[in-house]
Amino acid sequence: MFKNSLKISKISYFLSLIVLITHNSKAIAVEPLSFPFNSDSGKYWRYTSDQVMGGVSDGKVTLEQDEGMYYARLTGNVSTKNYGGFIQLRTGISFANSEKGGKNLQGVRVNVRGNGETYNIHIVTNDRANYGDFYFATFQAESEWKMIEFPFNTFERKGYNTSKLDAKNIRSIAIVAYGRDFISDVSVSTIEFYY
Repeated sequence: MFKNSLKISKISYFLSLIVLITHNSKAIAVEPLSFPFNSDSGKYWRYTSDQVMGGVSDGKVTLEQDEGMYYARLTGNVSTKNYGGFIQLRTGISFANSEKGGKNLQGVRVNVRGNGETYNIHIVTNDRANYGDFYFATFQAESEWKMIEFPFNTFERKGYNTSKLDAKNIRSIAIVAYGRDFISDVSVSTIEFYY
């Protein structure tokens, strides 16, 4: 199980380093910035639920393998009791130290599978006005692995922030079971930001 005690700054440093290395390659104009899960991913991602604000949703994240491919699996019971309604797998990320600073990134792709339920991708940016501000896109996680593409201009805003989603301001990304009473079982093996 992933540890809840990770600090976002450590996560951001690691992912910023990967982005910087990727941007220094000659293929930056074509190649996406890919973050596949591996045996060390548990150090950089963390599980969070609505229990941090009084909710009762309960779940866990496990790091598993499928024919040599690592993936994170988010399972649990999502409940809207006590004004709750989410469990999530989240990491900090920043393009600020990269050569292009996130400029010209067009969207994100995720390789996912699950139990047929609808899930969210949440992106938090540095320009959010309060805790409840984020951008989101929804997807259905079918039983077979599938790469799903989300252009940034299709993300919706939640909260008071009225700014357009700009990759240079991204500070975290999450896979989220959200907003209704249901059983979560969703897996993700790769996250890619693409040009």
